[in-house]
Amino acid sequence: VQLVESGGGLVQPGGSLRLSCAASGFTFSRYAMSWYRQAPGKERELVADIGSTGSITNYADSVKGRFTISRDNAKNTVYLQMNSLKAEDTAVYYCRRQVGNFWGQGTQVTVSS
Repeated sequence: VQLVESGGGLVQPGGSLRLSCAASGFTFSRYAMSWYRQAPGKERELVADIGSTGSITNYADSVKGRFTISRDNAKNTVYLQMNSLKAEDTAVYYCRRQVGNFWGQGTQVTVSS
């Protein structure tokens, strides 16, 4: 199992970013996937998750209405569209497959003017 995140970077408050997580080594379409984040000095927290077909999604209250999780099973990729970014969204964002507890290496998102 390999999960590789990309798309992080520096963005101004109010801006947008789209994160991608490319999966390999397993049948991607069979598994729910999640995005987590960890800010400096804080515990890692769940941001959003999505069922195997993409029909079911859940979000942390702090990102509802601003972030959208989606997936493309043909491309073995899960996405996190982040809009209206705030300074408190600054963190390392990780992709996770809960079954078997597999994590990507993370991608840094910094929201700052």
